[in-house]
Amino acid sequence: MAFPATLAPSLRTRTRARSSYKTRRLLTSLLTHAILLAGGILWMYPFLWTLGSSFKSVDGFFNEGLNVFPKEFEWSNYVNAWNEASFGQYFFNTVFTTVLTVILTALFTAMAGYVLARRTFPGKRVVIGLVAITLFLPHGYTIIPVFDIIQRLDLLNTLWSIIIVQTAGGMVFSTFLFMGYFASIDRELEDAARVDGASFHQVFWRVMLPLAGPMLATVALFTFIGTWNSFFIPLVFTLGQPELQTLAVGMFSFIGQNSTQWTYLCAGSVITLAPIMLVFVLLQRYFINGVAGAIK
Repeated sequence: MAFPATLAPSLRTRTRARSSYKTRRLLTSLLTHAILLAGGILWMYPFLWTLGSSFKSVDGFFNEGLNVFPKEFEWSNYVNAWNEASFGQYFFNTVFTTVLTVILTALFTAMAGYVLARRTFPGKRVVIGLVAITLFLPHGYTIIPVFDIIQRLDLLNTLWSIIIVQTAGGMVFSTFLFMGYFASIDRELEDAARVDGASFHQVFWRVMLPLAGPMLATVALFTFIGTWNSFFIPLVFTLGQPELQTLAVGMFSFIGQNSTQWTYLCAGSVITLAPIMLVFVLLQRYFINGVAGAIK
């Protein structure tokens, strides 16, 4: 099929323009990926260096500088870090406090978020406003009254003091996450359950809470990371009982007055970070769905 002579230049111009657009788009995409890749490498480098340094000898740690890959692998660093710094006891303390804090935080905030999302009561906006204000209060301003309360309850220098304080500290943010998630769920599900004779509590436990699985995973992940990495609260409330310290506080056992066991410190850091990375890999799908639901 032949085109009129007047249309041929126009077609060639459009073809060149389309080809030029595809070329620019390809170059832009390659440049974007290159920048993101470089940024990702820079972001991951400290962790990769720590991982590599955890296998270095003491001489290799200082002589090899910023090299990620050690010339000789010292597998005994992990064994020595675990045994010499009582990491087994610290690991148990951290797991115990973290698991209970995650369970209590998820349970209490789910109930509070559901009530704030579905119930109307006098002063509701005031309550939400006052609760929101506590998000902006630094821990340093509230630690003294909290310490006094824990001491009066005779819970100082116990693992329960860490659990109670960590649970109370994480309730505000998680409650708002649940409130946003429950508000996005269609009310027809609750109405259908009430028609079948379900009470308010039965609707929550049997209908709404199972539907909040993604948000439960999100809150669990946030709480797990915050509690596992917490340093200030475990330090303050177990200062009189060093055997009750968590991993974050126990890491300082590698730092002495005159010297620091750097290779053991790196090995301890990897031991501390490994559970967080594992939990995030397992819950990342639920995490994304939960955040998307809360925002919507």
